[in-house]
Amino acid sequence: MEDAISATEFEDDSFRALAELAYTESRLKLSKEKAAMVRSRLRHRLHRLSLPDFRCYQEFVCSPEGVDERRFMISALTTNVSSFFREAHHFDLLTAYVSETLARNGRTRIWSAGCANGQEPYSIAIHLLNTLPNVDSADVRILATDIDSKAVQFAIQGVYPAHMIEGIVQSDREKHFDPIASDTFRILPSVSRLILFKELNLFEDWPMKGSFDLIFCRNVVIYFDNATQEWLWPRFHNVLSSEGRLLLGHSERISDTERFGFGHLGNTTYKKLNQWRKPL
Repeated sequence: MEDAISATEFEDDSFRALAELAYTESRLKLSKEKAAMVRSRLRHRLHRLSLPDFRCYQEFVCSPEGVDERRFMISALTTNVSSFFREAHHFDLLTAYVSETLARNGRTRIWSAGCANGQEPYSIAIHLLNTLPNVDSADVRILATDIDSKAVQFAIQGVYPAHMIEGIVQSDREKHFDPIASDTFRILPSVSRLILFKELNLFEDWPMKGSFDLIFCRNVVIYFDNATQEWLWPRFHNVLSSEGRLLLGHSERISDTERFGFGHLGNTTYKKLNQWRKPL
């Protein structure tokens, strides 16, 4: 079997078909240079389905019978590498901004768009619990979504091996985690109660009814081409509250901020502009 799914079997037309499918399903941009990564991540799917080569896999996943398999394919291709409290500068503004929105509106809504295995929304909740008195009884809620159903289920469980919580200081481990084994920790209900996890494809309809004061979308759009990013910015603008903030990853930028209704506040932080005409 290993010989059958070697690099020589991953022909150009098979890769092209899988790349087109990934783009259609999730706007995931896969250049030819990523063929080795795609082959490596999908190899186990061939084994699971007892398929002899990538051509057979490509034919199956692109067929009507392969609709369910497409979710597994996107899950395998989506990078879920994250960590607790990454990009600390965003947490520096979090407490003050949430305090402002609570004082102004009596509520705060935060969206972690692309939450991977849950480290980002749990970090947000832990930080707020540490820095805002009585936040656990305030009207503060965090929506955490990801296209990867397996990642969402992992996040809901809230159980992390020791190497995945290396960004957590010891005092926070003791305060917000329950050690369930020598090297395994579970998030406490006092943290998880602030968060609602849901599976969501950013390029399908968004069922959310209200607006968000803060959107964390970090290290997500880097995998999208420019056209896809430019399609996404207005959608984020539309669901942000007045004065809302959009936070991106360290290597991500809105190239023409005012065109898409944002003002640049520095260091991958953007503010919604309310006097804005949507680009044609």
